[in-house]
Parts: sequence; structure tokens; C-alpha cells
Amino acid sequence: MDTRFAISEYHDTAEVVRQLDELIKKPVCSITPEALAAYEKDYYGVKCTKSKAMIEEASKLIPGGVQHNLAFNYPFPLVFSKAQDAYLYDIDGNRYYDFLQAGGPTVLGSNPEAVRSKVIELLNDCGPSTGLFHEFEYKLAKKISESVPSVEMFRMLGSGTEACMAAIRVARLTTGKKYIIKMGGAYHGWSDQLAYGIRIPGSKWTQAYGVPHFCFHNTQEFFPNDLHDLERKLRSNRLRGGTAGVMIEPVGPESGTSPVDKDFNAGVEALCRKYGALLIFDEVVTAFRMGMAGAQGYFGVSPDLTVFGKVVAGGYPGAGGLGGKEKYMRYLAAGIGSSKHHKALIGGTMAATPISCVAGYYTLCEIERTNAAQVAGQMGDRLTKGLQALIKKYDLPFVAFNQGSICHLETVGTMHFAINWSKPWKIPEVLRQTSIRQKEMEYMGAAYMAEGIVTLAGSRLYTSAAYTEEMIDDVLSRFERVFRNVAVKKQ
Repeated sequence: MDTRFAISEYHDTAEVVRQLDELIKKPVCSITPEALAAYEKDYYGVKCTKSKAMIEEASKLIPGGVQHNLAFNYPFPLVFSKAQDAYLYDIDGNRYYDFLQAGGPTVLGSNPEAVRSKVIELLNDCGPSTGLFHEFEYKLAKKISESVPSVEMFRMLGSGTEACMAAIRVARLTTGKKYIIKMGGAYHGWSDQLAYGIRIPGSKWTQAYGVPHFCFHNTQEFFPNDLHDLERKLRSNRLRGGTAGVMIEPVGPESGTSPVDKDFNAGVEALCRKYGALLIFDEVVTAFRMGMAGAQGYFGVSPDLTVFGKVVAGGYPGAGGLGGKEKYMRYLAAGIGSSKHHKALIGGTMAATPISCVAGYYTLCEIERTNAAQVAGQMGDRLTKGLQALIKKYDLPFVAFNQGSICHLETVGTMHFAINWSKPWKIPEVLRQTSIRQKEMEYMGAAYMAEGIVTLAGSRLYTSAAYTEEMIDDVLSRFERVFRNVAVKKQ
């Protein structure tokens, strides 16, 4: 197993949580209205005119004007025409540092030549899709299995959402049990059952608009980093049909925004063994970003099933899959024909296309060859330490921490809130606060964008191996320009 990991030193979880607790108790501190208005006028109004015009036209045909949930909408979405290494370029010719990284998968940086050249070769010879077996389906599965010890078999799917759906179907089919317990606040795609407890721990169905409540009958959540809460639910479920699987993001909900203790995953694994539930790791973000062996290699645990996402196709379409131990994965046998077991209902016409498998295989080879995960982690360390220094310099209540190349800059702590149903009178205020703070995240994100920094929702930044120390230092100078114009907001 490749033991080179992105995390050089695991954060002090208790201290990070203490700081986040303090952050949400304080008044909102954000970009001043005057500074935001200046960015809107001088940057978006002058330097982004082509983007504005295109979005105005697109909004007539596309709801909200964009097709992706991670696109920024304030004051209007920008239109990007080029991605290369650590940079993005919009149609007005403006250049940005890319910390969105397509939602996390581009560990190498965007559009690396080593992968692109192999994709072009494939397109010249085969085309993007055939609907039949291609040799790189085997090569990719073998590479993943060799890299991640718990993955004895691998099935390619179309997205991380599909892989999460497959995981809970396999768990129920193989165990004969019915409940799925997920960590509150975690994101496991947008399927009906797993939209429970999304974004805010304890939120149950309140954030799952458009999903009937009966879909959540066999889905439960437990509070992050709380093994006692998890065991209470596992124990209770023994008398009511049992727990088929426990599903977690190994660094904490929403890619570690709510961090967990270093020994937490081992504790979850022990409870799963005790109560006969499958341990399901959602490594859509952490697999091959934390290291070739994933978060499970770093934490020293062996999940039964592992969900993979965008990186297994190198950022190309068809980006998801499910891996795991053979005795469970055999229920995912594909093809036309009989099987010794009932097959879990899984499909995907455009899964495991030649283009996705070729791109994924050479991406993983390049990550391994260049030690990209560890390099990206070093850049994450430098960015986080620099942000912490700026926070101290300007005496701001913000919190910066990282898990290797997954960096968090919490300015309002929107996702640190939780809902306690034993105190229902407090729920409206929690929802009100998260709504207010989400809007301020948009404003901060708009300020960062105007300074040439593309983030995820204004609070998360993914570093890649394409960054250099000089780039990170330049990024920090841009953050400083924003931080100079931050003040307490009136509510």
C-alpha cells in the first residue's frame, strides 16, 4: 500500500470545534456593503460584461441560468471557457486561481497533458462510448483494487450519487436488514433516501424539498463524531429489522466541514462489526486526494463498500463507482445472463465508457507517479497556515483548518449549526441563522471571485499538485485585500 498521504499533521478536532462553536455565537462578520458594491461596479460591471450578457440569455432557457449547483450566482454566474493546471479563464479573458477543482476531483490540476493525450488517442481509435467491454475497464478496476486494500472488486457507474444508491441497495440485499444510518450533515448525492439529514445535522427531512417523507422511513442519521449516538441507534434497530449499513464521509460531513476525531472511523468500524452492519465509506472527495489508498488507508480501517466519484474518470464524464469486498460486490454482477445471487437493481448505459476508463486509469497512474496527493496536501498546509495568520492579523472570528488538500475557511459557520428536536422552539432560529449566513457566504464568495479566487461556496478550497508556493503566496495577498474590508454586520 502506498503510504504517502496528503495530511502531514491531523488537526486538533476539539480545538477546531471550539473555534467553530465560538464563531456561530458571535455576530456575523462579512464583507462590508460598500466593498461589495465596489466589487459589483468595478469588477463585475466592467470586466465581466460578456459573462453577464450570456447569462441573461441563458436564464431564458436554463433555470437559474446555469446547469451546475456549484456555479456561483452572485451577482451573476461567470462563464468559463478554459481550464488549465491551477487556473480558470472566463470569456472576458479574466484569469482565476481554481480552488473549486470541479468539486474536488482534479488532484493533478485541470486538463493535464499526460491524461489528455491518452484521451485523444482513444477518440481517434474508438470513440467515447460503445456499450460493450473495453480493455481499460479492466485496467482501471485493477489499478483501484491494487491501490485501495479493501476494494477486491470494482463496478463503474455514472456518478457518485449513483454509487451511493448502489451501496445501500447492496447493503440491504446482502444483510437482509433494512435501516441505513448516515452521519448527519453528510452529502451522499441527491437520491431520495439519502437526502435525509443533509447539510445540517439533525435536519431530517427539512432540507429535502420535493422528496415525500415516506422515502425516509428506513433512513436515520447520527450526530457527527458521536459514537454513543450511533450505537444507540444500532442497538435500537436490532429489535426493528436491523441496520444494513452505516454510511459516512471519513473526514466528516461535507468533506470535513464538520471535522471528526482521528480515531472516529475506527470506532465506527468496531460498532459495525458488533452490530452486523456494513461499513460504507463515501470517498468521492477523499479517494486519491488523500492518498492512493484513500482516507481508509490513512485512518487504517477496512470498509465493506467504498463509494468513488469524479476522480475515477479523471474529471471526464461517467465519474463514479462502487468498490468493496468480493462477497458483497458479487451482487453487482452485470451483463445479460443468470447469476447465483439476486442482482441489486443497478444500471447505467453511459457508465464505464472507454473515455471515462482511459481518463481514470491514466489519471490515477499520474497521481501515483508524481506523488500528487502529497504535493497538493503541502500546498493545502501552506494556504491554511497563511489564512490563519491573516485571521490573527485582522482579529477576525474566522476559522481556517484543513485535511491535507481539503481546506476550510469558515467565516460564518453555516454548516456548524445543528437541529435538536428535543428543543423544537429553537428550530426556526437555527433555520433563520443558516439562511442569513448562507447569503453572507455568497457575498464573500463574490469578493473572492473578484480578486481572482474561485472557491466552493466561499468556504472550501481544494488545492492541487499544479500549485506552487509562489502561487499560494499570491493567493494569500488576494485574500488579504478582502479581509481588509470585513466588518460586523447588523442583523
